[in-house]
Amino acid sequence: MKKKEGPRPKLKLIQGGRRSEIAIGTVRIFAAPEDQPPFPVEAVVLEEDTYLVLSTGWDRIESDDHPVAILTEALEAQPEEPGSVGVSEDSPLRFRAVVYDFDQEPSWREEWVEKALEGIFREAERRCLRTIALPFLATKHGSLEKERFLLLLRGFLKRNRSPYPLRVWLILPGNAGFKIIDLLDEDPGKNR
Repeated sequence: MKKKEGPRPKLKLIQGGRRSEIAIGTVRIFAAPEDQPPFPVEAVVLEEDTYLVLSTGWDRIESDDHPVAILTEALEAQPEEPGSVGVSEDSPLRFRAVVYDFDQEPSWREEWVEKALEGIFREAERRCLRTIALPFLATKHGSLEKERFLLLLRGFLKRNRSPYPLRVWLILPGNAGFKIIDLLDEDPGKNR
């Protein structure tokens, strides 16, 4: 019995395999895991809560600080504004993006993520930075879907075109694949 021949599917070879970068305006986004940085960065974005607890490791508490002094300082602490971005003058710089308020339910909101993105990119532009590292905000300690974060990031970059070139290392979560670049691209089929 002879097989019926129909139209053959059109396959297209994409040179270079999986894409791991995309440009949105003057911003080039490179997706890579935390242990494989694509380039050195001038600033690292850290997810933070209103009391700046998430990025304060226990290793940063001085061993000779008296427990009463530590508790007094904690009680006197004033919360940061959700969506705000603070900067620590380390090397690389540390941008503390406040995307969580653990006194609220849910502990994160999309508008805080969008406001934090605005603060991150405004601070990078103000400081004339060329490279930053950005995690998927509100996904590690919150329930924002990774795909939704990518849509928020793409929407922000489309609405807020930067006049300066910037390379962004989008730090891939452990279980993400390279398909995320396609989520940032409005036309994933076009050749790059």
